[in-house]
Parts: sequence; structure tokens; C-alpha cells
Amino acid sequence: MLSAVILDVDGTLADTERDGHRPAFNRAFAELGLDHRWGAQEYGRLLATTGGLQRLEEFLTGAGHPDPAGTAQVLHRAKTAHFLEWVRSGPLLSRPGVDELLADLRGRGVRLGVATTGRRAWVLSLLDRLFGLDGFDVVVTGDDVEQLKPAPDAYLRALAGLGVPAVEVLAVEGSPPGLQAARRAGLSCLVVTNDYTAAQAFAGAAAVLPGFDGLDADRCAALLAGQAPGPR
Repeated sequence: MLSAVILDVDGTLADTERDGHRPAFNRAFAELGLDHRWGAQEYGRLLATTGGLQRLEEFLTGAGHPDPAGTAQVLHRAKTAHFLEWVRSGPLLSRPGVDELLADLRGRGVRLGVATTGRRAWVLSLLDRLFGLDGFDVVVTGDDVEQLKPAPDAYLRALAGLGVPAVEVLAVEGSPPGLQAARRAGLSCLVVTNDYTAAQAFAGAAAVLPGFDGLDADRCAALLAGQAPGPR
């Protein structure tokens, strides 16, 4: 029985990485007088590290920066402010088919949750702008857990908030770390790829789809029951 669906945000519910997060990071670099600028392809590689703060610190360490941890903190505060501005007024859209899927799930009485590594300030603004916060029963962000994906913390907290057993819940993710987090929490996981992850491997996924078009509550329930086609 499908009782709930827990979804990731970045690259899953909305294409936020290339034209949202990446320019915000670059603006932060410029403000601090740093010469780094992340191109679209380079940023795709950097996404292997989950969490913007961790991504910055790892990048600065590799670049030989004298104070990677301290500088990453300053950069990340600036980046978050820029990204939040984009979320509130920029050209932000949900991915095609997402609104229809969420409406169908709600209409069938399936509860909805969010498990993301993103910061609560912008996550809540994004969800409210695109979908309305009252449509989600629980929202877990990177501020709410000790360890980010691929650790299972966000999913375990979301499950606790929903009060639903893992066997009745389907996760929807868009990246290998997200898939690993969901599986480590004991969840079946549907992967919906994006431009950055389309060519990546997703062993253990219930299915791997290129988009949300045509996806409905019946297909989600079949995936959870293992009755739908597996990953490509």
C-alpha cells in the first residue's frame, strides 16, 4: 500500500542547479574578490559533493586556499542570500508533470513529504512559491539533520514525521547520493533524472525515468509493490 511519497527538491521537483545555485555561487565568489567561476559542466561534476557549504570547502581545499573552512562559511552565507532572491523573484518553474503528479497523489489520499539537503530558508520559500507549503505533511531540510545525503538522516526524520512505515513509502530522487540516502533509510526509490544526472548509474532504484510526464499515483504504487519495470 502506498501511504506516502517523499521527494527531493534540487533537480527533482525543480531544475534549480544550473541556473539558480550555480550563478548564486559565482556571485558570491565575485563579491569576495575571488577569481573562481563555476561553469555549467564543472558545476555538474562538483554536485558529487552534497551540500553547498561542503561543496565550497572541498573545492577551496583542492584549490589550495589558505582558509577553506572559514572562507566557505562566508561564501555560503552570501550564496544563500543570492539564491533566496532568485527563488523569490527569478524564473523558477517546477519540472513538467510534477504539479499533476502531486495533485493526483493528494487526491488519492497519499501523504507528501520532502527530504532535502538544502537550507530551510530557501527550501520553504521555493516550496511555497511553486506548490504551497500546506500541500506537504512534513519538510526536512539540511538544517534539520546532522549528516547530509548520502546519509539517511533526512529520510529517517521525514519518516518519523509522517508516522508511516518505510514499506509504505516511495522516495523520489534525482541523484546517486539521494538514491543512496533513500535506500539506506529502507525506502524504495524512483529516480527521475535531470540534465546533470541523466548518464549516471542508479543501481538499486525501483525505476529510472527521464521526467515526470505520465507519472501518477497508480504507477508510484506499482513501483512500490515491485510490479512496474525496473531501472534502465
